[in-house]
Amino acid sequence: MDLRTKKTQRSIFNAFLELRARYPLEKITVKELCSKADIHKSTFYAHYQDLYDLADTLETEVVDQVLDSIQNPEYALERPAEFIRELFRAYHARDPLIQTLFSGSRSGQLIEKTESGLHRLIFQRRPEYQNNADLQILLSCMIYGGYHAYLRNRECGMERVAEVLGRLAEEAQVLFPPFPPDPSKPPLTSE
Repeated sequence: MDLRTKKTQRSIFNAFLELRARYPLEKITVKELCSKADIHKSTFYAHYQDLYDLADTLETEVVDQVLDSIQNPEYALERPAEFIRELFRAYHARDPLIQTLFSGSRSGQLIEKTESGLHRLIFQRRPEYQNNADLQILLSCMIYGGYHAYLRNRECGMERVAEVLGRLAEEAQVLFPPFPPDPSKPPLTSE
């Protein structure tokens, strides 16, 4: 990507974030964004299909940054307390940006993109987990449950919520076979 393209995209991103901090996505227009970014509409459309495409690009970039900062994503199943603390710290480091991008109608995108990205990362490193439905259910429960528990209990502090969720996740492991799954038992597959 050449310098001019980078500068244009940075201008679009900054203008979008400024508008997004004040308005829901549905209330922002391409015309308003282009005026703030000091670009023509044709320039915007050369980079993005519409504002939702731009929002999706920025949201994906933030989630990728969060996930890239996690050293051992497979710890979600192997050492959940440690993983949860690391994930929460990664979210917390980007909290203002997350609060801006994932507000309003976009709030569900954070957890959906996080779950999808974590599944991909974990199964790349531990392909033997991929067809184990019990582990996939546990992972989804940890991701969605942890996210909503954190949102509803932020006032308790990130470390406290992470500690409680980590203990719960470690206790939940007792209910499941050892990792990796016991090869003498038929694996559960999702259908």
